Amino acid sequence: MPFSRSLTPTLASLADQNVYLGTSSWKYPGWIGQLYTEDRYLYRGKVAKTRFERNCLEEYGEVFKSVCVDAGYYRFPTDKYLAGLAEQVPDDFKFSFKVTDQITIKKFPKLPRFGDLAGKENDYFLNADLFKNLFLRPCESIQAKVGILIFEFSRFYSGQFDQGREFADAIDAFLAQLPTGWQYGIEIRNESFLHPDYFAVLAKHNVAHVYNNWQKMPSVGEQMNIENSRPAAFTAARFLLTPGRAYNDAVESFSPYDKTAQIDEEARTAGGTLITSLTKAPAKQPSFIYLNNRLEGNALNTLHAMIQKARILPE
Repeated sequence: MPFSRSLTPTLASLADQNVYLGTSSWKYPGWIGQLYTEDRYLYRGKVAKTRFERNCLEEYGEVFKSVCVDAGYYRFPTDKYLAGLAEQVPDDFKFSFKVTDQITIKKFPKLPRFGDLAGKENDYFLNADLFKNLFLRPCESIQAKVGILIFEFSRFYSGQFDQGREFADAIDAFLAQLPTGWQYGIEIRNESFLHPDYFAVLAKHNVAHVYNNWQKMPSVGEQMNIENSRPAAFTAARFLLTPGRAYNDAVESFSPYDKTAQIDEEARTAGGTLITSLTKAPAKQPSFIYLNNRLEGNALNTLHAMIQKARILPE
């Protein structure tokens, strides 16, 4: 089923039940004609890229009640940047943020974007003071519009954390230093870290395990079946990539994300099941489910299909 803006009341109703559905990022020209109205971005008869990227969040916020901001992963947010986001959306809109990777990378990958740091150990790994000063403090100005703050940990390799228990101990010490009053989530890429000690630490701090579809992770549906995998008073999930598919392959195959290219029926079913469970037993705090274009080719259509699976809409 193709996405339709007629979903707007459904998305608002779900948000009223503390269930926020949205996408990972929003600046996709491939969504013009589906979510975005071309006329709003025309300049001399053509879509102006700068106008589109500057203004499309406002139109996104006319339909959705939440979005996951991936940009926070690559640089610490500024007051100006956050204010610019907040002023484009309604008061009841929620931004979730991926926390800057300087907090979550143990050893910098050998990638050009890391410059002289590439291949070196990160002295600021799990530095709570750095997080509080450079990430959390700017967010205070828009706190009413902040959803979940996601600590995304890339896959750890041999010698970084040999056992899931070691990782659990490390995040236990880190989470103990964080201020209350915010919603936090941990997203991991190592299947072996899905350990009882890990979930126990999250429960201790009321932090969500962020269910995630990723190349070498069990599917979201499989993660949902793990005992105690919902350790917090809220739930979070990000449907990012069909397990087994390489990220770069998805980008190459699915761009410009204007249509569904390959259906992931398992992900759609898991998403529908998760939505149903959250509406039947509303959480004390808002829960968040985000869809990525790299899962099927078009996150809007995937989201629509999941809502149908939840039997909120007719098949």
